[in-house]
Amino acid sequence: MRRRIVVLVVVAAALAIALFGVPLAYAAARYYLADERVELERLADDTALRVVDDLFAGRTPEAVPTGESGSDVAVYSPAGTRVVGTGPDRLDPGGPRVEPGGVVEADTDGELVVVIGIARGEEVVGIVRAASPTVEYYLRTGLTWAAMVLLGGVALAGTWLVARGQARRLAEPLERLAGTAARLGEADFTARAPDSGIPEVDSVGSALTLTAQRLDALLERERAFTADASHQLRTPLAGLRLQLESALENPDADPRQAIAAGIGTTDVLEQTIDDLLALARDTPSATHTGQVGAILDGLAREWRGALVDRGLGVEVTDDAAAALVAGPVLRQVVAVLLDNAGRHGAGEVLLTARVVADTIAVDVTDQGVGPAAGTDVFRRRAHDSGGHGIGLALARRLAEAEGGRLRLMRTDPTRFTLVLPTR
Repeated sequence: MRRRIVVLVVVAAALAIALFGVPLAYAAARYYLADERVELERLADDTALRVVDDLFAGRTPEAVPTGESGSDVAVYSPAGTRVVGTGPDRLDPGGPRVEPGGVVEADTDGELVVVIGIARGEEVVGIVRAASPTVEYYLRTGLTWAAMVLLGGVALAGTWLVARGQARRLAEPLERLAGTAARLGEADFTARAPDSGIPEVDSVGSALTLTAQRLDALLERERAFTADASHQLRTPLAGLRLQLESALENPDADPRQAIAAGIGTTDVLEQTIDDLLALARDTPSATHTGQVGAILDGLAREWRGALVDRGLGVEVTDDAAAALVAGPVLRQVVAVLLDNAGRHGAGEVLLTARVVADTIAVDVTDQGVGPAAGTDVFRRRAHDSGGHGIGLALARRLAEAEGGRLRLMRTDPTRFTLVLPTR
């Protein structure tokens, strides 16, 4: 790319110099030719003024003015014979005819020649011939052309240097963009395109940076989905396994009950996966409404067995049974809180729903002692960190995605409050 830019700029400069220089060189040559002829005419006129009196009196002029170095001037008779001065002995009879008082150009192969006729009335009484070698004209023109070529070369060299600098200035940002794109291709989404000071290149860099940020966010959401799904599906899967193992251990039990319970747990798993997929795609599955009472009662039934196994009970106090909210969000958040109570709580777990203005507040209270003051229970941590893991962080994200909020209101006993807008 750099070489292409340099070549194109130098070619454009050479073309511009040629388009300007060739006519200028031609004009310079024409100017020097015209200047040489004017000088010869001046010399011939000066000579004619000096010898006119002698010619009118019939005398032979004694001398003629001396021209510049290399110039010849001579006076000839009307018949073409040299009388005085330097030049050929006779004028070429086949040359142009000299009129009285006229100026004639009679160039030869090696000289520029100007001939003037000295007349008395209509009679030519003498001829003045001034000549200079063409080598002087060619040398003068050649030196000028050489200077022009030298200046053109200097201009092309300067253009080449400037083009190299500009090519580097243009190519380096693009090369850095290519490097950034390559890092993105290697899944390094921290890659950022540096500013170059070139608006067009910077706009491409900004688009590439935005793409990296979006890909990073997408990957982070997918990672979060994997962790969230693992967390949320663990308890239902464990319950399903216990149901199946219980059915196997009791061969006399009705298998239809075990199958029905398994299907119910499978429905819970499917619903959980749908909700988490929607969250991972930034489109929380809150388009379906549900009655608060029915959802809380269903959760109490689903979790009663698991909580009893851990030495806890669960009760529902519902003052907003008919209120409508985003069912999937309420179900997932309360499930996280019940799981948290089973892991860290004690005693009876109480689910209380109440209407607060245009919202529904759901309290999840157990008799255990919550975390120490200053502990951020909603901060996302690794699942094996020994803390509250990712469940509470996921619950808060779900609540906020629906326009609600989740807070730890008390620590002794522990009480979480979920607030969701009504539908």
